[in-house]
Amino acid sequence: MPSRETVDAFVAQVVSGDHVGAIRDWYHDDAWMQENQAEPRSGRETLMAGEAKTLARMQSVETELLAPPVIDGNRVVIRWRFTFKPKEGQGFTMEELAWQTWRDDKIATETFFYDPKQMGR
Repeated sequence: MPSRETVDAFVAQVVSGDHVGAIRDWYHDDAWMQENQAEPRSGRETLMAGEAKTLARMQSVETELLAPPVIDGNRVVIRWRFTFKPKEGQGFTMEELAWQTWRDDKIATETFFYDPKQMGR
């Protein structure tokens, strides 16, 4: 079960813009992520590469925490807002909930819930 201090340190790293570093530092080697119940992506190296690829398409990404994380045992829920400014095309703002399962003070699984219409598609 993660402590409030551990979750706050993770959140601070993400809000600072160090998204890839947050995956490196806070996810298990065998962690997986999934978007809106899509097929999960597995393995910390895969997750870092995917995040780096997304960020490479962006001029900037602003990350905001919209509410204090909810911690219930090994489950954590975080409400985020991301403002994306792509190198090409129109920017957009996206709000999501991240449903995480933690193991030994690191994230083991994460599912993101959001409305894809926010991405302008």
